[in-house]
Amino acid sequence: MAHLRNPPRVVGDAPSGPPRMSDVARLAGVSKMTVSRVLAGHSVALATRERVQQAIDELGYVADAAAGALSSGRSEFVAVLVPSLASSNFSDTVRGLSARLEPHGLQLLLGDTDYDLAREERLVRSMLRYQPRCIALTGSQHTDGTRRLLERSRIPVVEMWDMPARPIDMAVGFSNVRAAREMVRYLKDRGYRKIGFLGGASDLDRRGLERLKGYQQEIRAQGLGEPRVIRLGQSPITMSHGAPALDALLAQWPDTDAVMCVSDMSAFGAIMQCHRRGIRVPHDMAVAGFGNFELAACCQPPITTVSVDAYGIGSRTGELLLAATMAADLPLKPEHRKVAIDHAVVARESA
Repeated sequence: MAHLRNPPRVVGDAPSGPPRMSDVARLAGVSKMTVSRVLAGHSVALATRERVQQAIDELGYVADAAAGALSSGRSEFVAVLVPSLASSNFSDTVRGLSARLEPHGLQLLLGDTDYDLAREERLVRSMLRYQPRCIALTGSQHTDGTRRLLERSRIPVVEMWDMPARPIDMAVGFSNVRAAREMVRYLKDRGYRKIGFLGGASDLDRRGLERLKGYQQEIRAQGLGEPRVIRLGQSPITMSHGAPALDALLAQWPDTDAVMCVSDMSAFGAIMQCHRRGIRVPHDMAVAGFGNFELAACCQPPITTVSVDAYGIGSRTGELLLAATMAADLPLKPEHRKVAIDHAVVARESA
């Protein structure tokens, strides 16, 4: 067993503050440089390494990650921005990222933008002060300031959940427009012709707007008349938005026989309102959602929806970031910088 020399600094009977590297060095009888080499995993004699580790354990010393980032030019953080941690889809994406990155010693530095592009810019500016290894953010719509910050940061960047034509750096996502068009075609193939859309009133939810765009495009392409659109409620859309949005839709278009909702949350609220109004789903009206949340399968009737691999978006994003950080001198080929995630209409009893 290695023996420690020299006690740590004390004031009275207690340490005067959190243990420092100099305390570890004094207790282990080595230089601060040796402690630093042990912490960094560099080559150090086994007996010396054991003595330093014993001092670290005895003192409860925790290395200053911020100081390490300043000296090395990089931290062990990966900055991640999502619109809402309350959304199970975005939480699944964060889990996918964490599962891919943590085995490599990388930790997530999370930020919630609340669907606010100005807030996103402030968070990006703040997070870059911690010198993250790389950054993942949701969507492809950003302020000019955010774009400049990311382009000048010279670190790997992945835009998640969208498939921009020209990403800032890399992208992992799918086309919300295409997915929405597929849902409209599904409803038409099931015999529905008077199809409405329930979405949010805010322009901040760009993915919701893309779904609305896809709905409108396919309604016209299929010759189903003018789109029937109700936009109500601020992002994020919740179950409580479904009922008033359905009431507004039926007040304007009482002959509607199917409704496509911007998310499973609003679809659930719409189905509950159908029950209250004596509208049978799907016999009198079909209801479809988007996202394949857990409640879609648990609802009665279960909700027909669009399934997106939210966890897979996080996992593939982690793969891209790891590849970019581990091979900084070997940039990814253009065809490898955009990863398309599969989506599919999940047919259930509500439509």
